[in-house]
Amino acid sequence: MTFHAMPHSVAFQPDAQNTRLLRDAFAQFATGVTVVTAASPDGPVGITVNSFSSLSLDPALVLWAIGKNTRRYRYFGPAQHYAIHVLGAHQKDLCDGFAKSAHALGEAPHAVNAEGVPVLDGCIARFECVRVAAHDGGDHSILVGQVLRAEVRGGDALTFFAGAFRPIERQ
Repeated sequence: MTFHAMPHSVAFQPDAQNTRLLRDAFAQFATGVTVVTAASPDGPVGITVNSFSSLSLDPALVLWAIGKNTRRYRYFGPAQHYAIHVLGAHQKDLCDGFAKSAHALGEAPHAVNAEGVPVLDGCIARFECVRVAAHDGGDHSILVGQVLRAEVRGGDALTFFAGAFRPIERQ
């Protein structure tokens, strides 16, 4: 039984036997949706990420996390430069594409920045970063990047809440 079907709250201590319940609890926190891109020996790569957060204004720092056991860790764990793209509600196809394949860039409108990182067009915000730190976070690595360049366009946001994608309209 998942949290969604429970008529009351459930208290528990997270352990290896109740990871689904823990995931359901985490899903109660609405997040924005991003795509992180980088250059790699196999060509341009990307990954859909919702663990993005701003960290500092001075210096301008952001963070995101990637699972150490994912197939894409080999690209992003050591990446010195990457771009984080905050997706608009109109970009769910990009989200889905990079959730399925690291090589989903395809025909998506993009350019390549001075560091060789693919940068996607049409996002509501973009942060081009250089890695300044990586921290152990259990089964994830927490990557901290200094923002070298940023772009903000605005628009309706794509969010993820309770296991579903939802647009949030700009007021």
